[in-house]
Amino acid sequence: MLKILRAKGLVFWDMGVLAGKVSFLCGFFLLLLISQFPAGRLFKALGSDVIAYTAHPKNTPAERADHGWTVPGTGDLDGSIPSAWFSGLDKASLHKFLSQDLDVLVISVPLTKDTFHFIGAEEFAVLSKRKAFVTNISRGDIINQPALKAALESGQLRGAAIDVTTPEPLPADDPLWDAPNLTITPHISGEGSAYAERALAIFETNLAHRDKGERLINVIDRRQGY
Repeated sequence: MLKILRAKGLVFWDMGVLAGKVSFLCGFFLLLLISQFPAGRLFKALGSDVIAYTAHPKNTPAERADHGWTVPGTGDLDGSIPSAWFSGLDKASLHKFLSQDLDVLVISVPLTKDTFHFIGAEEFAVLSKRKAFVTNISRGDIINQPALKAALESGQLRGAAIDVTTPEPLPADDPLWDAPNLTITPHISGEGSAYAERALAIFETNLAHRDKGERLINVIDRRQGY
């Protein structure tokens, strides 16, 4: 982590900093997940309340169940970790979710025409009630970057950590490098020493499903774009 912080100060893009390492974030009262992200289990264990926001409603246990591949012992297969679920692709639904006295917002959503700049000045104003900490591990264009810089400079947010930017690599003269209380990492949140092993495990699982005539996992819906 020290190398990453140093990299921000020197303004260069280092792709090999955290491979195979784990970083734990503790002390937050509330974690928000825009997806069934495995970190929810960790924050729940630390005493945080976890709520979720998804594109489409998940009103029943069957709808909340996660049928994708997860590392054994992680994830939220039955969707029981969040204490509340919110959904929608309109601003009113999003703002209702963001107004739940959030301390931490973790963004993990696909980039589509509906989620482009989904988080901007209006959303940071809602989050300013508790000066939330924002983390983006999805795609850079989910967040309006000039609005993020302005929210950090004005104190609306207590801080932010982003693993994705627009463009990538982020140019050395981009104003975002000068934003206060911001950590920028070079799109490595999914990297790690077990990446290839886990990708192969998904492939092997799908081969077994295919042999049995069962539904494949982690299937992309081309109409929705993810």
